[in-house]
Amino acid sequence: MPQIDYAHLDRTAASLTEGEDDAVALMATLACELHHADDRFDWTGFYRVVAPGLLKIGPYQGGHGCLVIPFDRGVCGACARTGEVQIVADVDAFPGHIACASSTRSEIVLPVRDRSGALIAVLDIDSDQPDAFGAADAEGLARILDATFAR
Repeated sequence: MPQIDYAHLDRTAASLTEGEDDAVALMATLACELHHADDRFDWTGFYRVVAPGLLKIGPYQGGHGCLVIPFDRGVCGACARTGEVQIVADVDAFPGHIACASSTRSEIVLPVRDRSGALIAVLDIDSDQPDAFGAADAEGLARILDATFAR
């Protein structure tokens, strides 16, 4: 399933983000690097926590995303609400899925935490392929997020 060499991507992300501590700059850099690393990734971006229970779009690559997502709606909201990675093989089967793009068939969303452990965003990756993501993706992406934002 994974087409990404996560070990190589770890090194690339670390090199690109070394010395940077601005969260938006880090998100923009990772969104670009991740999006172009794998053909499965149709939309790659961050939704930032901007208020209790509320996500707003941050840096992304791909078509337009939803601008605002409450924690109680959709896959991104479920990730933000629970703090757990969401891997959805078929978005049409996910209760309350928000269809920001009609081409999305599957999705992975990971929590993004800062050094103190506070949730600052979620990383959302959509695919136009069904069942595109698995545990190896969750592990590889989580490692990159932790190394970038929780350092």
